[in-house]
Amino acid sequence: MHRLPFILIVVLSGLKLAGQSPHGQQLRIDCSQCHTANSWTLDAAAIRFDHDSTSFRLRGQHQRTDCKACHSTLVFSEAPSDCLSCHQDLHGQSLGNDCARCHNSNSWIIENVSRMHELVSFPLLGNHAAADCMDCHLSSVPLRFERIGTACINCHEMEYLQNDKLDHKKAGFSTECAPCHDLRASSWAASFNHAFFPLTKGHDIQDCNKCHTNGYSGTSAKCIDCHTMDFNNARNPNHNTLNLSSDCASCHTTALDWTPAGFPIHNQIHKLEGAHARIINQCAECHQGNYTGNTPKTCFGCHSTDYNATKNPNHKSANFPTNCDNCHSQNTWSPATFNHDNQYFRIYSGKHKGEWSLCAECHTSPGNFSSFSCIDCHEHNNKSNVDKEHKNISGYSYTGTSCYTCHRNE
Repeated sequence: MHRLPFILIVVLSGLKLAGQSPHGQQLRIDCSQCHTANSWTLDAAAIRFDHDSTSFRLRGQHQRTDCKACHSTLVFSEAPSDCLSCHQDLHGQSLGNDCARCHNSNSWIIENVSRMHELVSFPLLGNHAAADCMDCHLSSVPLRFERIGTACINCHEMEYLQNDKLDHKKAGFSTECAPCHDLRASSWAASFNHAFFPLTKGHDIQDCNKCHTNGYSGTSAKCIDCHTMDFNNARNPNHNTLNLSSDCASCHTTALDWTPAGFPIHNQIHKLEGAHARIINQCAECHQGNYTGNTPKTCFGCHSTDYNATKNPNHKSANFPTNCDNCHSQNTWSPATFNHDNQYFRIYSGKHKGEWSLCAECHTSPGNFSSFSCIDCHEHNNKSNVDKEHKNISGYSYTGTSCYTCHRNE
């Protein structure tokens, strides 16, 4: 009688154990979502369980993966959700544990390496965009990307130390390449900010060593320190003979071949006024390309052609003085003033003031201003009256033309 209760307990306990779920106590889904009444064996076509309802949504290749590849036991809650539990870290922990930073479940291939690199504060631009990862991330283990730093010198120390073209170290240049070299460029072509000494025109020299012959520190910015030979060899004009300033910029710009050049001390040698001042930058008009000091400083020295070619009046036949400024100003050739009253016959004062406007009214012989006639203007057709007016005048002759001898001051 006492054995019956014990047997019942054993039987009931066995029934309870036989009905316990092999998936653990945490599984709360209906068995029919995976199993059928025909058999406990799974039929993939009959499974209605939606894995997205869990904390691990199936995307990409995970949708095609055999359940047992991740769930090694029937207790599904024991399956880890981190990448490294299922996937070997080929990067040797050099990139951290979060594979999803670079990879996705569709493929291990990274389609946007540049974007990934931006996340570590080193954008891949220019030659860096075309470089192989292993060119920079040197390691004995493939795919191990240890941090190498973002400073240029970390990778380009060899280029920095090379001195075939420019000894950066000797010049004291910074080991930070970016201020001179464009990270977006496909070469080492430098774009050094030379604003403190503008490299324009004649100074637009690509070979830095042309000026920086003794390195890049302490290079003089004075013209003469680089152009002493040019100064001493100049012959037209001879800079040394004329004792010109060694400050090249006082006359020259950075234009090629030293031309055009100004000459600010010209007025100390020969003052340029009026029309001459207007051609101050047209040096060849007077110098004809010769600046050796042989350029004449007198009016006639430059304007002899103008003097000889003038016909109204004919300066040469009239024997006019060759000192042009007696009649002309430096502003223009006309109007000209001729000191007729003091040197010859008073026509701007006395009785004849305002009587003529053209030289030819008295100088009736074309081109000959040494010849003139009084009787062409003064009435001379009544001999008796003229004779009466000149009675007792020595040397008088009615047919004479020498009125000027006596009447020059009228």
